Amino acid sequence: MTYTDKEQKFKRYTVTSALPYANGPVHIGHLAGVYVPADIYARYLRSVGEDVIFIGGSDEHGVPITIKARKEGVNPQDIVDRYHEIIKKSFAELGISFDIYSRTSSAEHHKTAADYFKKLYDEGKFVEKLSMQYYDEEAGQFLADRYITGTCPHCGNEHAYGDQCEACGTSLNATDLINPKSTLSGAKPVLKETKHWFLALDKDEKWLRQWILEEHKNDWKTNVYGQCKSWIDAGLQPRAVTRDLDWGVKVPIEGADGKVLYVWFDAPIGYISFTKELTSDWEKWWKNDDTKLVHFIGKDNIVFHCIIFPSMLKADGSYILPENVPANEFLNLENDKISTSRNWAVWLHEYLQDFPGKQDVLRYTLCANAPETKDNNFTWKDFQDKNNNELVAIFGNFVNRTMVLTHKFFDGKVPAITRTTELETQVLDELKQFPERIGRSIENYRFREALAELMNLARLGNKYLTETEPWKLIKTDPEYTQTVLNISLQICANLAILCKPFLPFTAAKLSSLLHLEADKWHQAGCTDLLSADTELEKPELLFEKIEDATIETQLNKLLETKKQNELNSWQPASVKNNVAFDDFGKVDIRVGTVLECVKVPKADKLLQFRIDDGMGGRTIVSGIAKYYPEPEKLVGMQVCFIANFEPRKLKGVVSEGMILSAEDKDGRLVLITPSQLVGNGVNVG
Repeated sequence: MTYTDKEQKFKRYTVTSALPYANGPVHIGHLAGVYVPADIYARYLRSVGEDVIFIGGSDEHGVPITIKARKEGVNPQDIVDRYHEIIKKSFAELGISFDIYSRTSSAEHHKTAADYFKKLYDEGKFVEKLSMQYYDEEAGQFLADRYITGTCPHCGNEHAYGDQCEACGTSLNATDLINPKSTLSGAKPVLKETKHWFLALDKDEKWLRQWILEEHKNDWKTNVYGQCKSWIDAGLQPRAVTRDLDWGVKVPIEGADGKVLYVWFDAPIGYISFTKELTSDWEKWWKNDDTKLVHFIGKDNIVFHCIIFPSMLKADGSYILPENVPANEFLNLENDKISTSRNWAVWLHEYLQDFPGKQDVLRYTLCANAPETKDNNFTWKDFQDKNNNELVAIFGNFVNRTMVLTHKFFDGKVPAITRTTELETQVLDELKQFPERIGRSIENYRFREALAELMNLARLGNKYLTETEPWKLIKTDPEYTQTVLNISLQICANLAILCKPFLPFTAAKLSSLLHLEADKWHQAGCTDLLSADTELEKPELLFEKIEDATIETQLNKLLETKKQNELNSWQPASVKNNVAFDDFGKVDIRVGTVLECVKVPKADKLLQFRIDDGMGGRTIVSGIAKYYPEPEKLVGMQVCFIANFEPRKLKGVVSEGMILSAEDKDGRLVLITPSQLVGNGVNVG
């Protein structure tokens, strides 16, 4: 039985996690915001004996998928097949314990979503409206929201999409954008009449206000409640549930050719269709009042899960509504916003390759830094500190010390308790409190707090060992040493049970080392988890120190990404006014080899070149000294130069031409050289 649901007992729990778009891999922002907390919650419920299903899957009908397919010149199915497998595999390797991880391109989902729409349509739950929608005349098609970009009217972001501004998080309609343009052709779209079906959110405003703003005022997170209140107070408007597209669930009625279900109508139905795939008695998970429905999402999905999807469920009339929607804020990376388009992310599948066997280190760090109340930050240095100073130095150190001492003094067998003191009474009284402390925090979606309590249990063990000093005590009081190590091992066993939602791989390893059979939450808090004379496995380190060089490798990878982003975002200077071709033809550009190169005395910016121009040689002065601090290294290089400029005296040196250089994105001047060796004096052009 859970701690917070004792008064209103639910018989089962349906836990869902937001469906990731299958147009790219999963990154740490997704994990910290949604999947790690959802997995902790589901694992905890299983451990306390609750009946729970944990539902996940890939959202494969989003416009970002069609955009990526268009860029790569492949079919959308090729994109979703590729990334669905990457995402599913990496989730499994991290230990995200879905009961099913499916996909919205499945036949079951298409049928379920189409049937859902048809039922509401037949019952007159939609409003059919002719509306003006953006149309790309050059591409010859209507534009979905994500095929339109423009300036956000709220924050001025010039790259907002037609459905949402990712800079300020505001949900938008495409017609809200300032200076809209098509991402297909770059052209300015025109408004053209089209027919769509709308969910009448305006008619749901009254009950939504009561359900959210009154019934859930005290139990929903502040960010969730606040965003919902803002939407409701602004007045809800009908929301289109169909789109003019050729990729997605086809609208199952006559007169809807070329139209599919809006992804935010289609995707949440995936939770239901995936449950139908999982079990034949799926209805009890979605239609019984004694089922508790909980959605784990990021803050950008709050409106869809708290207003739009509940309105869909209410329109059907047979479904339960979510009891809670614990949405997290965003996680940044090295003090910069995570961005898939800029490749500024730590990708889960790459992490698993770079850090084999360290799944729990990432889970621990992301939970400890979870953006539960505000945006938070992931840094590789903090990741290293969390591992070395907490998992290794506190949790792992306590377990290892206890195991080593037991093997050293008692041949690796659990010693019996002989006599106890006031210290043991205090330690055991505190030990008993941890299961409820941790459990209550998890049930209230305070996962950082719960994890901190878990580590406090490890600290309690370390403190107990430090105070009793069994390595010294064995010489003077071997009988009491038995008690000390028995109690320490019982704390280890409790750690194995209580860490399972957070650190499942560590829990399995520690349970194996202890030969611990107990694995249920209600068994924790006890001091008889390990029987006397139980033979333990040989000690193994639960965690290993992460060296500076490993972290440096990751930081260098990010540095290269930043350099590439700067290069991608660099824009060349505007082209100068046109000149006549005959004028250009007057410029004589040639190739020569550098014979000598020295700094011009008393001129910090100037280098003096002696050039073999194939015509007896010449001297040229160039203002590039700051970019080439070792000019002697330029000797032997071939360069391009203008041969017919009138000579000029610079700092007392006559310059007979101009060496050509190019300015890179950082403003650095780089000499222009031929790609292969040519004769000195050869013309360029």
